[in-house]
Amino acid sequence: MGGVMSSLAEARTRAAISKDTPKDSSVPARLPAKFIACDMRVEAETTVKNALGHYNFPLKTITNNNLEGVREADIILLSCKPQGFKAILGEEGMKDALKGKLLISILAGVTSEQIEGFLYPGGNKPADACRIVRVMPNTASFVRESMSVIQTCTPPLEENHLKLVTWIFNQIGRTASLPASNMDACTALCGSGPAFFALVMEAAADGAVAMGIPRAEANLMAAQTMRGTTGLVLNGEHPSILREKVSTPGGCTIGGLMVLEEGTVRGHVARAVREATVVASQLGQGAVNVNGPRR
Repeated sequence: MGGVMSSLAEARTRAAISKDTPKDSSVPARLPAKFIACDMRVEAETTVKNALGHYNFPLKTITNNNLEGVREADIILLSCKPQGFKAILGEEGMKDALKGKLLISILAGVTSEQIEGFLYPGGNKPADACRIVRVMPNTASFVRESMSVIQTCTPPLEENHLKLVTWIFNQIGRTASLPASNMDACTALCGSGPAFFALVMEAAADGAVAMGIPRAEANLMAAQTMRGTTGLVLNGEHPSILREKVSTPGGCTIGGLMVLEEGTVRGHVARAVREATVVASQLGQGAVNVNGPRR
């Protein structure tokens, strides 16, 4: 959350320096005024303070008392393991503490309907029930390059809530909005994607090392090449057109691509995303051994 904390600190600084500065229309009218981190482990307090304590923004850490943190907050970010949300939300007094608040879940495989059904069984949802929104960010949020997918809601989020959620996750990268039916695939592509792409990058570096390039330089070259490629795509270049532009007749690029196609790399990468989608859908249902052999 460093990107969010940094942006909040910057917003506070701008407001303090000048009240006459034109307001950015993308910034919500009301931003969080403090950050409360709750964790089960005492050692996590030190980790959180080391990571976030240097930002010019109020930070509080709480150990083994999620209820206190939720009572003090207006926006709750639920980021535990998928199988752990019932223990947290099922704590006595938690439902009352959540009244009228915004609950943002970034749990893999757990749907908004599952959380809502647990909090308000039988559809007995009070008028002041918390509003739940599901978001899938990824680990690149640490360098403010996350791809976060915000689930569209039915009924839609209030404009102020949607603007706030979008602003928060835009501070750590890019955002997109898709319906609930796509969220497990988003988990696979965006959440698991960094691991998939890291494997491809590592394999490319291994090939370079095998041909005599030192490991450090090979890793740098592979990472920057992948970064440059993604930059071209994000600027509007279609991957297939980009690939064609680099593949001159009889050249080294088409020779390497033929090896990748013969090894069915394209199909296996696509299958990895499909498999991760299936696993993500099962994680939220409490299934175990979901990565066992499949026929």
